[in-house]
Amino acid sequence: MNKPVSIAMLGSGFVAEFYMQGLANVNGQTVVVNYSRSKKRAQGFAANWGIAESSTNIEAVIARDDIDLFIIALPNEEHLPVSLALSKAKRNQVCTKPLGRDQKEAKLMWQAAQKSGAMHGYAETEVFAPCVVKARESIESGGIGRVLWVRSRESHSGPHSPHFWDIEKTGGGALNDLGCHCVEAARYFFGKDDKVVEVLAWGANLVHSAKTKGEDNALLVLKFASGGIAHCELSWTTKGGLDLRNEIHGSDGSLFTDVTRGTPIVSFTTKSAGYVVEKADIDFGWTRPLPEEAFAYGYQAEMRHFVECVRDGFNPRETYEDGYVVNRILDAGYKSMRANKWVKL
Repeated sequence: MNKPVSIAMLGSGFVAEFYMQGLANVNGQTVVVNYSRSKKRAQGFAANWGIAESSTNIEAVIARDDIDLFIIALPNEEHLPVSLALSKAKRNQVCTKPLGRDQKEAKLMWQAAQKSGAMHGYAETEVFAPCVVKARESIESGGIGRVLWVRSRESHSGPHSPHFWDIEKTGGGALNDLGCHCVEAARYFFGKDDKVVEVLAWGANLVHSAKTKGEDNALLVLKFASGGIAHCELSWTTKGGLDLRNEIHGSDGSLFTDVTRGTPIVSFTTKSAGYVVEKADIDFGWTRPLPEEAFAYGYQAEMRHFVECVRDGFNPRETYEDGYVVNRILDAGYKSMRANKWVKL
């Protein structure tokens, strides 16, 4: 393509904001329209980001023939119907995590997108985060030998949007919301050829029983075909802001990533220091502000990757097939949680 990749941003909430931050540093693209179910939010989002058009008519946006890439940044319950409509129209699409509310929805999305012949990309930021990519490069170079055990943690004090607490709309609690990141990180570190064969999970509502029927804390253990183990820790009750950490232990060494607690700046203020980090509970006292969140979390890298895939005509390294596999593992986790035993995939 000689012209910029034209993009439709479907959504005007939290993740759409991060996608726009990421796209702001990607050359060769332009967001031409923003869709939202709310006219006020669509217009406000478009005005804030300098987008020429906004719309509340999803059918009209999908029918446009001047858009090269549709980014689904909508609530979980909207992923399936919007994705199927895009596939029917043979449109290139990227969807935020988790792909579906369960593996059935994810499979329908993957099969329809595959049948359409258009590009489909799974926007899992964790495996595009620069420190995670660097860790994978070290693994590929043989630096730590054979990967044996991965520990992945994602936690904070709870979702930012009210709809995330409704498990009917989202598909689950902390395991579903945060576990998708950790599962894909583990698959990335072990290598996707090393399949997850068995799952064990625990979950409980320890704090937020008045807000949700889902689990606000969970543990998920993945057993790989190689015999390796991944241990995922998920929490909606951790104070102090978003906590993203990985440990990768191999036969000849170990790797450690810490995006949010290992920042290059630490501050102590007696008054508000302004925005600190995603889901920070306080903005004064001892804080660890995170510079360039969109870069650190992987939003910029994944948006650049998907834009380049459209421009150059190659398949993304994260597709709807990966999203389906993640949903399948999470479903097995919920089954294990209910049965209190290992579940085979």
